[in-house]
Amino acid sequence: MNETNINYNKIMREKIEVTSSTIIEGDSYIALQKLPDSCVQCVITSPPYWGLRDYGIEGQIGLEAQLQQYINNLLSVFKEVKRVLAPDGVLWINIGDGYTSGNRGYRAPDKKNPARAMSIRPDTPNGLKPKDLLGVPWRLAFALQSDGWYLRSDIIWNKPNAMPESVKDRPSRSHEYIFMLTKNEKYYYDSVSIRENNRNKRTVWTVNTVPFAEAHFATFPPKLIEPCIISSSRPNDFILDPFFGSGTVGEVAHINERQFIGIELNPEYVEIAKNRLYPLDTPIVRLEGA
Repeated sequence: MNETNINYNKIMREKIEVTSSTIIEGDSYIALQKLPDSCVQCVITSPPYWGLRDYGIEGQIGLEAQLQQYINNLLSVFKEVKRVLAPDGVLWINIGDGYTSGNRGYRAPDKKNPARAMSIRPDTPNGLKPKDLLGVPWRLAFALQSDGWYLRSDIIWNKPNAMPESVKDRPSRSHEYIFMLTKNEKYYYDSVSIRENNRNKRTVWTVNTVPFAEAHFATFPPKLIEPCIISSSRPNDFILDPFFGSGTVGEVAHINERQFIGIELNPEYVEIAKNRLYPLDTPIVRLEGA
């Protein structure tokens, strides 16, 4: 495994040269600034959800005190994503929702899902009430639309094997959103490549969640992101995931003969992705001190 260290003090003077699939360890906003303009054809990512997970990493997105801070941080990241995306490129974002905390400052464990417990949790946003659905996916989608992105489609990820919830006063959630956005009115999209039953692909995608043994939290199911890669890129194009996690986007990109750039802040997840992609001997660029 080839590894390169770039000192944080030199980051603003040096660009990251990417000629093949690469993993970058560091803050996504900083790392993206080091990539050249229009260097990727497609972006597929799932940012940390607000107030739902604590990855134990300083500077992580998702534990901001205010919901608007979270949205603003993501807008900053996706502004850089827009710069590195090709003029005819496509961005796919998977984003989940949550409920207000009632200002409890923690989240109790769920008998059916112990991993949901958290010792820290943001307060209820102004204007919302206890037990309100936050509406995070659409808040982000509309913010990106206002920031110049073309909001082209909302896809419902239907999860037949969704994690059970211990609730009795509302339906249990079994879906998430995937938003398709572009930086220009015209873009590359091969609808024929993902036709289903000889018809255009619909906006409800039924895909089971798939556990990945080394990851502590849920990961992308490969079947969920494969249509995004196939329809929005060509062989040898670069696919970017600025929140790389355990490296599913990289694995699926490689299987479909694409290159990838994965950016991940958590060193533990970089190691998981490195081991997962070991046969590729993927080079790792570590932004020291970032």
